[in-house]
Amino acid sequence: MPQIGDGGHWKERLPPERAYKRRTGAVAPTLEQDRAAGGRSHRSVALGDGRFARASITLRLYRRTRRIRAYLRWSQDGETQERYVCEVEQDSRKANLAAAWRHAQQRGLVTEEPLPPESTASSQEVRASMRANRGKDTGPELALRSLLYGRGLRYRVNARPLAEIRRSADLVFPRDKVAVFVDGCFWHGCPEHYRPATRNADFWREKIEGNRARDAETTEKLSAAGWTVIRVWEHEDPAVAAERVEHWIRRLRTSASIGEAAAVGG
Repeated sequence: MPQIGDGGHWKERLPPERAYKRRTGAVAPTLEQDRAAGGRSHRSVALGDGRFARASITLRLYRRTRRIRAYLRWSQDGETQERYVCEVEQDSRKANLAAAWRHAQQRGLVTEEPLPPESTASSQEVRASMRANRGKDTGPELALRSLLYGRGLRYRVNARPLAEIRRSADLVFPRDKVAVFVDGCFWHGCPEHYRPATRNADFWREKIEGNRARDAETTEKLSAAGWTVIRVWEHEDPAVAAERVEHWIRRLRTSASIGEAAAVGG
C-alpha cells in the first residue's frame, strides 16, 4: 500500500496505475463519468447565451512529483477547453474521479442545465431517463442484442410472444419460448434508481404504478402459457445480463434435447 501524503503525494513510490488509468473492460467512459459525477446532469459547463457543454474529468500522473492532478475538459466552439480542478490521492480511479467531481461542483466549475419550460420531469436526470427509454431500440437494448448475437444466439426484436396477448417483448426466442424485457429505470419504477417526480406527482405516481401492474400481469400471463420471462433493468451490466439470458437459453435447449432423446428411446 503506497504511503499517501497531503495533496495526493505518494512519498515512497509512484501511485498505482489503478489510481488513474482506465482498466481494460471497464464501463464506457461516458457512464464512468456519469457515475462519478452523481449523474449526467451534474457534468455541465455554462458557455453563456444559454448554452452548455458536457464536461469530463481527466486524471494525469506527474511522475517527478508523484502527484495525480484532475482536469476538467469540455468542447467549446470546436475547441477543447481545460481547467485544473485539484490533486487527488485515493488508490482507485473511481474514488479519484468522484473526488475531483465533488471539487468541481463545490467550486462552481460545473452546473446543472435548467429544464425546458415544457418539461414535466423533476430533474435533468429524470428527463434523460424518460427520453432514453420511452421507445424501442434504446441503448441498453442495443447493447444486450449485440452481445447475444455475438454469442451465436438469434432472436426476434420487439415482437409479441403470443399473438393473443397484445404485449411485445424486446427480445423473443420463439423456439425456446423465452421473452426478454429490458425495463427502463424510470418508466418501470426500478427499486434501486427510481425517484418519485416532484412535478405532477400524482400523475406520475399513477403512471408508474400502472406500468408496474402491467409488467406483473404480462409476466403472469406468459408464464401461465409456458414461457420463460426474463426482465433486465437498464442499469444492469449488459455483459452480466447477456450471460443470464444465454444461461436460460442453453438450459432450456439442453432439457429439450434430453426430453426428445428419452421420447425416442422409449
